[in-house]
Amino acid sequence: MAREADAIATNVRGEFFVDSSCIDCDLCRQIAPAVFARDDRAGQSFVAAQPATAGVDRALMALVTCPTSSIGTRTKHDVRVAARAFPEPLFGDVAFCGYASEASYGAASYLIRRPDGNVLVDSPRFAEILVERIAALGGVRYLVLTHQDDVADHAKFHARFGCERVIHRADAHGALRACERIIEGDAELAPDLRLLHVPGHTRGSIALLHGDTLFTGDHLWATDDQTGLEAGRDVCWYSWSEQRTSIARLAAYSFTHVLPGHGRRFTAPSPAAMRAAVLRAAG
Repeated sequence: MAREADAIATNVRGEFFVDSSCIDCDLCRQIAPAVFARDDRAGQSFVAAQPATAGVDRALMALVTCPTSSIGTRTKHDVRVAARAFPEPLFGDVAFCGYASEASYGAASYLIRRPDGNVLVDSPRFAEILVERIAALGGVRYLVLTHQDDVADHAKFHARFGCERVIHRADAHGALRACERIIEGDAELAPDLRLLHVPGHTRGSIALLHGDTLFTGDHLWATDDQTGLEAGRDVCWYSWSEQRTSIARLAAYSFTHVLPGHGRRFTAPSPAAMRAAVLRAAG
């Protein structure tokens, strides 16, 4: 639980606060941007404006999602509505899972609802309410692990749903060797589920292309103002040159949404506009 005694000094006074355990994952700022902002000097989130009545639910959704329980309230709130708001529909058959895990440094994960079996993209925290909601939506057939960093509670989701865990061989280290499907290069899980090997952030990073959406893990994300795409050399653990090459390779595919694990989401007005944004990011 967040500790009021450790509240960040830049929080505005009022009901909600962020404490010093924040790891700057950015999810609270994405979920409730009217409430939370970034203190660039501290490299942490803080409460920039207390929510009006209509915004309390979004602030509580951020509280539920926070991987380090760094968001608190000065009085007790009923969080049941916020807790059951996930997976939160985004567009089409794609939903955001919330419930980020500290083990994945607060990475976002997503659920794709499909008649032929749902897909979980990277692992959220194995929270009972979330697991119950996913079960009610049809469970999980595939758990696509985009890279070795954001696997969190993959083993618990496999045990609960019997899902087939998918990872690239280059990232299948230690316990990840037990994954049911270990791929090399590109692969196809189904006609609507195409896996693309995108080395760079890690040697075995993969992206998942589903319809007009590309799930990128930590390979590619939106700029802070969400007008373009970028990647981070400072968080590239394998090869920056290979990452730039594999970003450019994505221009061969047609999509309009980029959903990353870390970083902001990006939507282009057309596949052609997305292609141009991808090529700019590749440099």
